[in-house]
Amino acid sequence: MELKIHGTGTSKIIGDDSIFGMQPNEDVVHQAVLAELSNRHQGTHASKSRGMVRGGGRKPFRQKGRGAARAGTIRSPLWKGGGVVFGPKPHLYKKSINRKMRQLARKSVLSSKASEGAIFVVDEFKFNNPKTSQFNQLVKDLKLTGKRITVLPAIVNENLFLSVRNLKKITLIKVDHASTYDLIDNDILLFDKAGIMLLNEQLKN
Repeated sequence: MELKIHGTGTSKIIGDDSIFGMQPNEDVVHQAVLAELSNRHQGTHASKSRGMVRGGGRKPFRQKGRGAARAGTIRSPLWKGGGVVFGPKPHLYKKSINRKMRQLARKSVLSSKASEGAIFVVDEFKFNNPKTSQFNQLVKDLKLTGKRITVLPAIVNENLFLSVRNLKKITLIKVDHASTYDLIDNDILLFDKAGIMLLNEQLKN
């Protein structure tokens, strides 16, 4: 598939058809995104059971004669400030999928984005100084103002990082570190030429 390099007249770069021109597999994409989001959970949530709540060692009142239900501790789950019955405990949310499925999911997203015209390529991200206005001008020139853009360069240099870090709706990720969720959670994918070539090399097998 030919991808136009914007800002260079008629220049184009060849995107591997097995990456940018395949039939998307939505089921695999769903599994990959589900696994990635699940693996972001720390799984450290917890609540205190009756035995873990501080205090409550003394019986609050005598067993009989008050006309009230018997109680052995003020830390009973029935009392305010008591323990929690069957509360959450730390556990792993980890889900795993194999390498072929991860690659197929990313290829599927890229092919879908390409068919929607949501992939833009520039020759390079060249910023002599770290200025937000320069990147804003690039977005304006590409007529992408207001879009949620994921920027995927081959190399993230300091000037590029500082130019985009305060911009809303702009996410910067080194192209070979982008997950399926990173590729799908946007309106536009913006690559540089070197980024597309690196992606071709990474996903063609």
